[in-house]
Amino acid sequence: MSAAPASVFKIPSIPKFATVEEERRHRKERLAAAFRLFAKFGFDEGVAGHITARDPERPDHFWVNPFGVHFRHIRVSDLILVNAKGEVVEGNRPVNVAAFAIHSSIHNARPDVIAAAHSHSLYGKAWASLGRLLDPITQDACAFFEDHAVFDDFTGVVYETSEGERIARALGERKAAILRNHGLLTVGHTVDEAAWWFITMDRSCHAQLLAEAAGKPLAIDRENALKTRAQVGAHETGWFQFQPLWDLITREQPDLFD
Repeated sequence: MSAAPASVFKIPSIPKFATVEEERRHRKERLAAAFRLFAKFGFDEGVAGHITARDPERPDHFWVNPFGVHFRHIRVSDLILVNAKGEVVEGNRPVNVAAFAIHSSIHNARPDVIAAAHSHSLYGKAWASLGRLLDPITQDACAFFEDHAVFDDFTGVVYETSEGERIARALGERKAAILRNHGLLTVGHTVDEAAWWFITMDRSCHAQLLAEAAGKPLAIDRENALKTRAQVGAHETGWFQFQPLWDLITREQPDLFD
């Protein structure tokens, strides 16, 4: 029996929306799911960590997790909306000051960025202590080849937007940054993409730490690393890689929609 033609299969693609209300709801649902996944993968560290989603109607506002709520408990209804001054305009809990300092600067500097993710994941912060870029030693790591930066100006907890602005400058037009002695930061054209880049970047940090502990890993040559980045590091690819995780977490934890 011959295989069915490819045209028979429906491959998911980034959705379009008829109204801003539909798009807002979609972004908030993906945001809540991303937090649940971060908890599942152990990316929580007390009150540290945040993922933001730009509001589709008010682009200088973003949705974010409320300060002091565990990622595992976040529902759509828990998300708060923060304006360009750092004021909570929707929601009844405070915003993490560090979240505003970092994310407001990223969203302001990068109009293309819909979402940004930052957390103190174990392998991300371990790798960040080395102050080095990731090497292209695996196919997955190639997503970040010549598309991530190191921010090497650690001065403690980020409370000032001036430091957020320095982080944004270090990030430039790239998809990710390693914040030395701090953790990882990823961005995307969708919440799905930003969350996936964080997940796979933390795993790439883990892989390189393991490889270097065992010996000297062999790097992929530049030509093939760039070719592979084009295959695994595009915006649409990052979005698509998140979809099985979306299916997983929404079936496991449907209360996130509340």
